Amino acid sequence: MAAPSPRSRKRSPPVASTLVLLVRHGTTPTTGKVLPGRARGLHLADAGRAQADAVAARIAQWATPPGPKVTAVYASPLERTRETAAPIAAVLGLKVTAERGLLECDFGEWTGKELKELGKLPEWTTVQRFPSGFRFPGGESFAGMQSRMIDTLGAICARHRGEAVVCVSHADPIKAAVADAMGTALDLFQRIVISPCSVTAVSVGPTGPTVLAVNSTGTLKELRPS
Repeated sequence: MAAPSPRSRKRSPPVASTLVLLVRHGTTPTTGKVLPGRARGLHLADAGRAQADAVAARIAQWATPPGPKVTAVYASPLERTRETAAPIAAVLGLKVTAERGLLECDFGEWTGKELKELGKLPEWTTVQRFPSGFRFPGGESFAGMQSRMIDTLGAICARHRGEAVVCVSHADPIKAAVADAMGTALDLFQRIVISPCSVTAVSVGPTGPTVLAVNSTGTLKELRPS
């Protein structure tokens, strides 16, 4: 039997890209002072709530037609991320879906410690210069955190092909995801800055991720692949 001609073969439709907006939670009373990790009971400060309202307005303006439609809002289960996600979901007419894969790194025995004290430890140099080789005592490794974050975002993108989604997470997981998307070694991820309520945008398609913006605190109108 003769093989069908190239013209007669049915072509599979192209796989659509997913646009992921990674949002860091707003400022808390301990931001920049303490390593809170996964400790419960930490809420947004007044400034953090104002930041959350502001980023919600920015995302809503960006998503206004003819802009892309955001179909889902995910958040780490911790209070500070859910409180940041709430106004975003509200302006978009959506509900917040808790996603454990977006959690902060498990800092183990370092959870709740003051940063100025941690900075005096000899291990702090490893955290900054060789994070790929470090595991927090009784907690998670940076490599494990990055792998978890990549797997989580991959699963979310598979559920929302051709759509736009918001994922509210924490600084280190977002930095690790950006490093992977840019093909940057994990040992260099500390050079990436992710500010409270900043937006980092990654388009994930069949040929891999495209980083559209990192640490954006201004307009989102530029979030279009060229």
